[in-house]
Amino acid sequence: MAGNKGALMLSRSDISSLLQIEDYIGAMEHAFETYSKQKRAGMIGLLHLETGRMEYHIKAGAMELNETYFGLKVNSSLFSEFAKKGIPKIKGLIILFEGENGYPLAILDSIEITIKRTGATTAVAAKYLARKDSQVLTVCGCGNQGSIQLESLLQVLPIKQVFAFDMDPQVASRFAHKMSELHGIKIEAVENLEYAAARSDVITTCTPSSKAYLLEDYIRPGTFIAAVGADSAVKQELDPKILVNNKVVVDILDQSATVGELHHAIEAGLLKKSDAHGEVGDVITGAIAGRSSDEEIIIYDATGTAIQDTAAAASCYQKAIQSGIGKYFNVFE
Repeated sequence: MAGNKGALMLSRSDISSLLQIEDYIGAMEHAFETYSKQKRAGMIGLLHLETGRMEYHIKAGAMELNETYFGLKVNSSLFSEFAKKGIPKIKGLIILFEGENGYPLAILDSIEITIKRTGATTAVAAKYLARKDSQVLTVCGCGNQGSIQLESLLQVLPIKQVFAFDMDPQVASRFAHKMSELHGIKIEAVENLEYAAARSDVITTCTPSSKAYLLEDYIRPGTFIAAVGADSAVKQELDPKILVNNKVVVDILDQSATVGELHHAIEAGLLKKSDAHGEVGDVITGAIAGRSSDEEIIIYDATGTAIQDTAAAASCYQKAIQSGIGKYFNVFE
């Protein structure tokens, strides 16, 4: 506990030095497992506010992680021409509280945590839902999140070849060159997504698209799809027909039914909320089955949750206390 020292301030560089991708993967697996077992993590629904060209996302929730923590995250998103002027596309803060007495423990940069916990959760889902011998990956969206999706999936699957797809072919080309050198694997930039998807064991979609671009005809049997981009009701990456007659696993069911790819399938009249197989935490605990055959197509609908933010912030805070990193300030003076 921060105690009489006050609350801890942790910058993006502080957070980067404290947690590696394997730490995030462990924290995310534990968080969803805990949520499945307790089913009592208090969370508010996703809140979105648009002000001109800016979009604000608000997530908040409490979790029992050795002790009780409450986390509040406010992120601003900017996916317009203004983002090309050097303004970060996503930025914000997480405030972490001690859950039992309400003391503010830390204020953390949210950029690092949001990017890393998202990729780490895809790795957790892939660990339980992708075929164990998956070797070919397509990454849709070659920005910061695409890089972390790749890094995370390499921790849990024997990926040997990667296709990089982006709406901007030059971005995909730069991604392929940089990530190939960094990870020492074959990465090919592609403009034909159908070509790449038809050869892939795993597909991850992490773009701000508001129109489906991954189509049903592209997908071969046995594919695991991590749909990451649809974190608001207007965003969509998958043809809703992909979800029909295939196994749909979500992060939080109520949330995915209102903002995720499941939401679009429900809106199209193709599925009901009850048609979803279940939540990823229940797969982790064994409460529901994961993959049942090598031919099965499984979609993981990730909308982004307060579970992830609170767990990552708590892990970072605990390591910062142990390492003596960060600056204290007294919020009550």
